[in-house]
Amino acid sequence: MATRDVKLITIGNSRGIRLPKALLDRYGWGDSLVLEETDEGVFLYSKDKNKLSWNETYRQMAAENEDWSDLDVTVADGLD
Repeated sequence: MATRDVKLITIGNSRGIRLPKALLDRYGWGDSLVLEETDEGVFLYSKDKNKLSWNETYRQMAAENEDWSDLDVTVADGLD
């Protein structure tokens, strides 16, 4: 993961940052992004990100036919 120093620039009554072209190209970002605030920080991502819904995630997990028989032992490990 790369770290960059960026300067805030004035844009009307707001402030913004300039994103390098290489970064825009790497992530396929166009004219619009989603900004998500979380406890960990601020995340930027494309609106058409390949994000699965909860239902799609469940279906893909169910299709994997994984063996979860040792889950109870793992969950209870060290929680006596």
